[in-house]
Amino acid sequence: MSRPPFPPEGSQFTGPSKTLNDAHFLLFSGVTGDVHPSHYDVEYARKTRFGKPLAHGLLLASLTALGASEARERVDGFVLAEQGCRFVRPVVVGDTLQPHFVVERRWKEGHREFCRVGTSLRNQRGETVLEGFHVYRVLSGEDGKADRHG
Repeated sequence: MSRPPFPPEGSQFTGPSKTLNDAHFLLFSGVTGDVHPSHYDVEYARKTRFGKPLAHGLLLASLTALGASEARERVDGFVLAEQGCRFVRPVVVGDTLQPHFVVERRWKEGHREFCRVGTSLRNQRGETVLEGFHVYRVLSGEDGKADRHG
């Protein structure tokens, strides 16, 4: 059975929303080793301009995983080649975030195919908290076997 085609340029889709809690912050801290008090120490954070512990930036970026989106059944052969983002607003415990995606561009360079997907996270108030992008190398069945390194 062949995979459904990936959505064309201009297509928009979402991922599941998630309400962040202390456990998310602590688990991410444990996995990464990032134990800066700005992420978990309420007293420390109270003295910052944000007043509360903030989500790890890389935790937020990870919530834009294409494999967790509505397009997950269509990404066989998509290999993440590049990712970038900027953090627009702070995120704290209790915020509910939903990832949004838009297929910005598909192109070829020689025999290689690429796809750029715009990413964003919006909070429960509809505010954008992260803006970013992913670039994927799109491997066909033969590419995946013959060209694993480049």
